[in-house]
Amino acid sequence: MAQAELIRAKTARIAASRRRRRRWLVLVFALAVFAAANLAYLADIRGHQPLLLLSWFDLSVYNHGGLLALHSPATLYSWQLMPGIKFTYTPFAALLFAGTSTLPWTVLTTLVTITSVIAVPLTGWLTFGALGWRGMRRLSAALALAAVALWTEPVQRALHLGQVELLLMLLIVWDLCQGDNRRWKGAGIGLAAGIKLVPLIFIPYLLLAGKLRQAAVATASFVVTTVIGFIFLPKDSASYWFTGYFLHPRNTGSVGALVNQSMLGFLTRLVGTESAARPVWEISCVIIAVLGLAAAAVLHRSGRPVEGWVACALTGLLVSPISWDHHWVWIAPGLALIVDAAVRAGRAGQTGLRAAWYALAAVVLLLFASWPDRLWNAKAGLLQGGLINYAPSASFPSGDNPAYREYHWHGLQLILGNLELLVGLGLFVVVIVVALRLFRSARLATR
Repeated sequence: MAQAELIRAKTARIAASRRRRRRWLVLVFALAVFAAANLAYLADIRGHQPLLLLSWFDLSVYNHGGLLALHSPATLYSWQLMPGIKFTYTPFAALLFAGTSTLPWTVLTTLVTITSVIAVPLTGWLTFGALGWRGMRRLSAALALAAVALWTEPVQRALHLGQVELLLMLLIVWDLCQGDNRRWKGAGIGLAAGIKLVPLIFIPYLLLAGKLRQAAVATASFVVTTVIGFIFLPKDSASYWFTGYFLHPRNTGSVGALVNQSMLGFLTRLVGTESAARPVWEISCVIIAVLGLAAAAVLHRSGRPVEGWVACALTGLLVSPISWDHHWVWIAPGLALIVDAAVRAGRAGQTGLRAAWYALAAVVLLLFASWPDRLWNAKAGLLQGGLINYAPSASFPSGDNPAYREYHWHGLQLILGNLELLVGLGLFVVVIVVALRLFRSARLATR
């Protein structure tokens, strides 16, 4: 009997040792892939003309907004970088950018780019941790996710423009991954919404999920940012909030531009004018918001909070009047969620379902990948590509001009030019189906 126990103990030690070695090998491989992805990114940047792949165009708008807040606040919301390109962020955001505008431009661009790149693996780390991954397994998954996410079109565009999107996503995910006992959970969402209004959709999600205190904290922190704006920029705050300035999506460019991968952008391109598209968009917006938030709440209440807030983020992308291509960086935690579902299906012995989840992850990654600008152009960069850019588009359009090429798409162009939105709608259907099955299961269990 003692001999058998010794054999079992020895076998267990050997198995544990093999698992540790496998985990180390996986971690080393993930580190190598992550390093290779970043080196390839740097090599592609160095192989092209300056500012072609890192223009920091949006960062320049932020910087001008900060300088205006410091030296000429009366012109903050009338100033234009070029026709149709204005400062559209909140007065609170302008105050933050006023602080960063004191930095030398080279320091600011370097800082924003590096922190944005780091935000990708950190978001993966938080997401996988919330999904129950631990130790080296969690670190390996986060690094592997960051390696592939770096080469998606939304992430590349965010880095190219110097956007704050990756940093705001990290702030929101960090906030949502905090324990419910944390007193200030929700403050990160309110702060993010105080900079960019789209994260406000997480407040009704928290309410429907039963997280009343967190929703109250998010609301209070958002109100605080608004009050700060009124204290330091009273006239600009009145102009922004009381004149409906923030309700005019055209202040950031054409709603029908290819890079606006929202429902309103899709409908505008389809019918030819924003005014004609708005009635249909408003109806579809209400339907998507109700279904999406309800599904997110069901997922959260069924013990799947990560699925819940990813569904909420997806809903926000669909209903927002402007969802630029770089807003779709939420594809990174979305991919983590799909991979986790595949792993769990495999552990449950559901090989068919596991294959289906992995196939979905591969398709999403393929469709969101950063492709060369033109496959047949040997000089085209691997950045700024993406399949959506294979549809003809106008440069910096503004308004509803019938001559814009987006309004004359046909056939495959309609699919490619709206690809990120169409993939998002497909994932939205998956979310609704999963939530509906969970809701039915819960009702049957209650009965």
